[in-house]
Amino acid sequence: MGILPGRFTRRLSQWLIAAGIGLTAMVLDVQAQTPSQATQEINSLLDFVEHSECRFVRNGSEYPGAEARVHLQKKLKYLEDRNKVNSAEDFIDLAASQSSMSGRAYEVRCPTGIQSASSWLKTELQRQRQLH
Repeated sequence: MGILPGRFTRRLSQWLIAAGIGLTAMVLDVQAQTPSQATQEINSLLDFVEHSECRFVRNGSEYPGAEARVHLQKKLKYLEDRNKVNSAEDFIDLAASQSSMSGRAYEVRCPTGIQSASSWLKTELQRQRQLH
C-alpha cells in the first residue's frame, strides 16, 4: 500500500533528472561569468589601453592601443570561457602580461619610457580604484 504506482515513480524520476540538469546548467553559467566589479575594472583597463598614447609591444612588434585592445579582448574571452578570470588582477596576470605563444613579457612604449605591461596596468588599476 505504501508503494507508489510505477508510472508515477517513472515520471517523478524523469522530472527530478530534468530539474537536476537544469540547475547544473544554471550553476555552471553563473560560475562562467566574471564578477561585476571585475568586469567593470577590466573594461576600464581595456579603455585605458585603447586610448593611451603608449604603444603595446608584443613579441617585438609595436601595436597602437586599438589593436592591443582587440588582442587582449580575444585573450580575455578565451580565459573567461574557461572560468579563469575572477578579478582585474587575473586579467592582467593571465592575459595582459606576456605572450601565450612565446612566453615573452609584453611591454609598453610611452613618451615617458618603456615598462612592462603588467606594471603599467597594475599602476593604472590602483589609480582607478583610488578614484572610486
